[in-house]
Amino acid sequence: MDSVAKDDADRYRAPALDKGLDILELLAATEEGLSQAEIAKALDRTPNEIYRMLDRLTRRQYVMRTSADRYELTLKLFTLVHQHAPIRRLVPLAMPELRAFARRAQQACHLAIYDRGHVVVIAQVDSPGYWGFAIRVGSHVGLFNTGSGHVLLAFATPRERALMMEEHAVMPHERVPADIEERLAIVRRQGFEKMHSQQTAGVLNLSVPIFGPNGGVAAALTCPYLERSDTTMAPDADEALALLRISASRIMPAPAEG
Repeated sequence: MDSVAKDDADRYRAPALDKGLDILELLAATEEGLSQAEIAKALDRTPNEIYRMLDRLTRRQYVMRTSADRYELTLKLFTLVHQHAPIRRLVPLAMPELRAFARRAQQACHLAIYDRGHVVVIAQVDSPGYWGFAIRVGSHVGLFNTGSGHVLLAFATPRERALMMEEHAVMPHERVPADIEERLAIVRRQGFEKMHSQQTAGVLNLSVPIFGPNGGVAAALTCPYLERSDTTMAPDADEALALLRISASRIMPAPAEG
């Protein structure tokens, strides 16, 4: 960061806000909660500094204090995210189709959007069977190494795609393939992505675009397909892809008001 940018960053600092956001981000990455002392140590703060912020976050119901005297996130942030207009319109429209696809294909599926540098899973449905592969709602996935990312890039406008590539927060073990433009051209031509998962062996990512009312890509619908050996009745990968494309064609976000 050059000196001018650093001066600007220092000028507009809000230490109390930064402290609160640091706590929320830390707790979001922790499954079992943390004590006040553990939070203070992780953030290199004194327990007294952390106490007042935890008290306010608890009173505002972003954080809860457990009987074991540990702090955990509540679902308030999740609720706020789903009050965001694009998600509020898209998820209710998509969920019936996601459930129908999961039932017909006997596979899990999830819906992802691109939002300010991240590919974010905003809805997910499990396989109806007793096994399956699923990604948690709220997870960030790669832009360059996932089916969802390829679809969102491929069907964006050239200007949007350039911006996405520039601002994307590259994840650990993610790299930009040298042939990414050629791959995206194939995805556009065939209308879907079909690729072996670069994160999980045995998973075949089937991804298709969902278009908004203005014709732009609004989201990617993805099935992390697992071949079943316990039945001959389940759809194969090509059949699942066909079902996925039908489901995507039936999902359309409502036009924004105004």
